[in-house]
Amino acid sequence: MTRAWERIRRNPVPSLLKSLLEDHLDPGYAAAAADRAAGRTRTTARASRVWLGVGVLLAGLVIGVAYEQNSDLQPGNDQARTEILDSLRSGEERITALTAQRDELGAAIDERRAALFADGGDGATVLDELGEAEAAAAATPVRGPGMTVTLTEPAARPNLSDASQHEDAPSALVLDRDLQAVVNALWAAGAEAIEVGGVRVGPGVTIRQAGGAMLVDNRPVFSPYTISAVGSSSRLQTSFVVSDAYLRVAGIQQLYGVGFSLTAEDDLELPAATVRKLGNSGETGYR
Repeated sequence: MTRAWERIRRNPVPSLLKSLLEDHLDPGYAAAAADRAAGRTRTTARASRVWLGVGVLLAGLVIGVAYEQNSDLQPGNDQARTEILDSLRSGEERITALTAQRDELGAAIDERRAALFADGGDGATVLDELGEAEAAAAATPVRGPGMTVTLTEPAARPNLSDASQHEDAPSALVLDRDLQAVVNALWAAGAEAIEVGGVRVGPGVTIRQAGGAMLVDNRPVFSPYTISAVGSSSRLQTSFVVSDAYLRVAGIQQLYGVGFSLTAEDDLELPAATVRKLGNSGETGYR
């Protein structure tokens, strides 16, 4: 009488695993060695040279065709690049000319308005109220003493090949919220007018990032980022250095090597902000 457990089939060793453990060479190697020992070679030296020559010829043909196609496309690429650069230059020249024309017309309007309301009375009152409204809307240039805050992207970035420095860090170390914090701190410190990168900050101006670009009022500004504020230099410095924005920027300076400096200015000249007009629906639009 046999016991039931003796009839249970044990797990066999897989043939593939067994061959890997016991046969260290592929059977093809042994067959090729046996053929060489018996003098049976599959290819002769002459045939090998022929196939090598054919391969070199095909590789040269492919490289030649690719080079010819690249040569044919290069003039077209250069022409397209030249046309794009010419279009950009002409656009910048047109923008400069239109800006100058706008400034001239604005000055003429201001002179005419002052002449019409120079007789005193209600006209002078309206003119004063209009001037105050324009100043609040940052629609007029401002000049006076103040302070400049400068933030600069570091020249050398962290060594990403070092495993100890692997971090999910953004490509730009100075962020839009850093500039926003500085601007808000300067307003709280008593600034009368502020510009960022040459762009005047008004009621409807935004500071934000789009991809790798920093936009102020939808206009790109680049490092070093300069934030200039008109006001009492001593008051601006005293209030700014105890603000949260100063601690924030000082922190990223120490951690990431961002350039950070404060400069008292005796004479700053800030341009007017872009003027916006209300549409019929009450929404603001660019003019």
